[in-house]
Amino acid sequence: MAREAMLVAAYLLGSIPFAWLLVRFAGRGDVRRVGSGNVGATNAMRAAGWRVALPIALLDIGKGVAAVLLMRAVTPNPAWVAAAGLAAVVGHCFPVWLGFSGGKGVATAAGVFFTLAWPPMLVVLAVWVVSLALLRFVSLASVLAAAAFPVAFFFLARPGILVEACAVLTAVVVIWRHRANLGRLARGEEPRLGEKKR
Repeated sequence: MAREAMLVAAYLLGSIPFAWLLVRFAGRGDVRRVGSGNVGATNAMRAAGWRVALPIALLDIGKGVAAVLLMRAVTPNPAWVAAAGLAAVVGHCFPVWLGFSGGKGVATAAGVFFTLAWPPMLVVLAVWVVSLALLRFVSLASVLAAAAFPVAFFFLARPGILVEACAVLTAVVVIWRHRANLGRLARGEEPRLGEKKR
């Protein structure tokens, strides 16, 4: 029962909308009315600048780290621990407090999987950095990094099938949340890093 309760707690932890809270606290209004309308650090930077966006990114990463560590305090079972991480990502993307419309889950997922097994995340980080440097699309770099999650974990961490399933589901959630970006990319409308949204 404690494990099930911790899954709910992980979802609620992931649901804390730090971008919405900190942008409003900074006096910049509702982050959902700026840029992409996304409740995440990238859109918060458009709304309030990097001084607000940086702590938001760190807090979103921290949600994923905390969800994993809290479940580990309840059980060492890796499947339950990975499930708690997935619950935090789902909470970030579909927060109960904001009508189930939140962020895209990249930072929270990074916190989850770095805590589960950090060596594969070095590969994922490299994919994100290289993709961003070459293509200058934050959204595409994030999608490619998300797709690299389960692949890197399979080859470098050798997880059990349930842990790998959580990695795959996390990638699916993150990529699904980027579907509007992928549509704009296909139409040539997605802004590159440093450009304003068209």
